[in-house]
Amino acid sequence: MPTDTREQILDTAEQLFAEFGIDGVSIRTITAEAGVNLAAIHYHFGSKEALVREVFARRIGPLNRERLRLLDDLLERSRPQQPPLEDLVRILVGPPLRLWLQAEKGETFTRLCGRIYSESSGQLQTMCVDLFQEVVRRFSAAFEQAAPELPKTELMWRMHFVIGAMVHTLMQGGFVRQLGVQAGEGNEVEANIERLTRFATAGLQAPLPQTEVPEMAGEGKREVLG
Repeated sequence: MPTDTREQILDTAEQLFAEFGIDGVSIRTITAEAGVNLAAIHYHFGSKEALVREVFARRIGPLNRERLRLLDDLLERSRPQQPPLEDLVRILVGPPLRLWLQAEKGETFTRLCGRIYSESSGQLQTMCVDLFQEVVRRFSAAFEQAAPELPKTELMWRMHFVIGAMVHTLMQGGFVRQLGVQAGEGNEVEANIERLTRFATAGLQAPLPQTEVPEMAGEGKREVLG
């Protein structure tokens, strides 16, 4: 069936892209591994660029819809008060960490997402900005409500650090699992979601950085932080 062929192509492309990178995999390699002909790629996707986008979109789309559903629920429950900052962090980082639980598919996709950060393709970066645009817009507005004391630039940086911690956790899946085993936890994803949530919330609530440092003993001037 055509649907089966399409999914076979997507599964194969996802696996190969995760292992060898986007630029390291040709359409002919995908067709050979998937057991389909070149015409099938053109019929279902039209081009390699469209195939790459669909590989990401079929995972990121449901992930982002879940995030936005959770965000809408949280905002509705919180009205007329501002949404709790910790709950916002939890629904931002929770869905991708749960996706990571989905055995081989989840692990393959998290490795694939690492390609966004390790490859310099402008097209790949633009595609990902587009796929996450609505989530970034909605969550940025919600975080501004939850942390009105933070200047917008400072909040932007802190959200950037939160996302970085989340991505690092996803990319270091083997190490995280090893830590869990050593601690006698096994693969406790929900426990790690709570760890990351509380860690990130504390960072978001940290005092604002000083623009200058106090005079040091024996020094006659103050140094501006870089």
